[in-house]
Formats: sequence, C-alpha cells, structure tokens
Amino acid sequence: MAIKKYKPTSPGRRGMTGHSFEEITRKRPVKSLTERLHRRAGRNNQGRITVRHRGGGHRRRYRIIDFKRDKFGVPGRVASIEYDPNRSARIALISYVDGEKRYIIAPLELQVGEMVMSGPESEIRPGNALPIRSIPVGTMVHNIELHEGRGGQLVRAAGTSAQLLAKEGDYATVRMPSGEMRLIRQACMATIGQVGNTEHNNIKLGKAGRKRWLGWRPAVRGSAMDPKAHPHGGGEGRSPIGMPGPKTPWGKPALGKKTRHNKRTDRFIVRRRGKKRR
Repeated sequence: MAIKKYKPTSPGRRGMTGHSFEEITRKRPVKSLTERLHRRAGRNNQGRITVRHRGGGHRRRYRIIDFKRDKFGVPGRVASIEYDPNRSARIALISYVDGEKRYIIAPLELQVGEMVMSGPESEIRPGNALPIRSIPVGTMVHNIELHEGRGGQLVRAAGTSAQLLAKEGDYATVRMPSGEMRLIRQACMATIGQVGNTEHNNIKLGKAGRKRWLGWRPAVRGSAMDPKAHPHGGGEGRSPIGMPGPKTPWGKPALGKKTRHNKRTDRFIVRRRGKKRR
C-alpha cells in the first residue's frame, strides 16, 4: 500500500500521487457479485439538485458487500484482494467451503489464502466477525452494527478503526474514529481489525480532471457570485462578506451550526467528538 509518485511531465503531474496497487491480486470483479449502479448526479426523483457539486465521473458497477457477516460457523478462504471504485477501502473475495462467494471489506494485514469466519466461536484475528459480547475489551474493530441483523454501518472507510472500551449490561462503550464514545448493544456484530488502505488520505489528486473522474463537479465561491445567487456576493471588486459569519446560499449559518436533531439517540452518546485539530 505504498504511494506512487509521478515525474513532473506536466503541471498536473507535478505533486500528483497515486496508489501503487501492490496489494491488488485480481483486476476484474466476480460478475455475479456486481450489479448496475444508477447514478443520479445529486438529483432527487423530481430531477431537482438536492446535493450540489455531483455529476459525471467514470462509469462503475456496484460490488455487493457482505456487511451483515451472517454466515456463522462456515470458514472461508481469502481468494483475492480487489479494488472497489465505490469506496476508499479495498475488498476481499471470500470463498466459503460450501461453495458460496462473498465480498467483505478488507482489513489491514489480511492476506490471500488466509481463513476467516463469522460467529461467536470465531478467533480474535483480523477479518473475523463476532458479536461485541464475544470480543475482548481493548480490541480494535470495524464494520460495526447499530441494530442487530441490519449489517455494519459504522467504521467502514479506509484506515479507520474503533476501540472497544468497556462492557456493562446489554451495552458496550466504543470509541469511534472521530473520538466520540458511544453505547452499542453487545448483540451487534463487529469485525476484528483496522480497515486497510491506510495511505488513502495521503493521496494528492494533482489536477481538476481527476476530481471530475470521481464524480465531483466544480464548487464556485459565494463571493464570486452576485447578491441574488449568494449572500456573500456583490460589491465592487473583492469585498468582505459583510455579515457576522459565513452563510450558505440559502442564508443559513455555514460554520459551527449544530445540525443534530435526533434526541431519541442522544442517550447512546457518552462523549461527543472533539473539534478537529488543524
């Protein structure tokens, strides 16, 4: 998982870095484990843009990932480590002894030929999935369920991991990658280890076109617009925003505004995440 540097043959290449893909062992996915991905370019069912700055990008097929890890007691061999264009993590193809194949998120240090298994009796080793009640305190985990049987929803991005801190009653305290400490039911499943592809955040795209390949369209500064299009717009030449704080295009506070309104799950958050260090 080394980072590849390019020779400065053009301004776009200067400073550009990429993945070496040395851990990838298979180029094309298993066709039966993929499906067509309909991209909406940030538009809802009425055709209106609800998520700005999305669109275009290279055509992809969606890889069906086994987030539930509900094949208990059946060992499987890691057949290959593959690239997935739909996520930052790598994926591993698991061939189970009963003939079934599934994709899982590839944890760090998982190698081709190793065996993985799910269930309460599984060993504590990277790639194995167990209920939280069967995982020792202090273990690093990923792909954590929030509701039993729904599948992993937390800690799935490249290089991330959560730590199991304590167990009490039906709940366990887990520290998230953001620093937030949260209560999760011990019956929920989690996968042992840290998600692989840890160098993902160190990649430099180098040019605007590479961002477009990923499906991102340009973002225009509000100060470059007119007052009708954005609260920051207007004025003669370059001018300050002229208001107490930065605003969204719709006049709402853009920085520091709390957007969480789900009071029903507040009791599960033991400690909020801290401010990001710059």
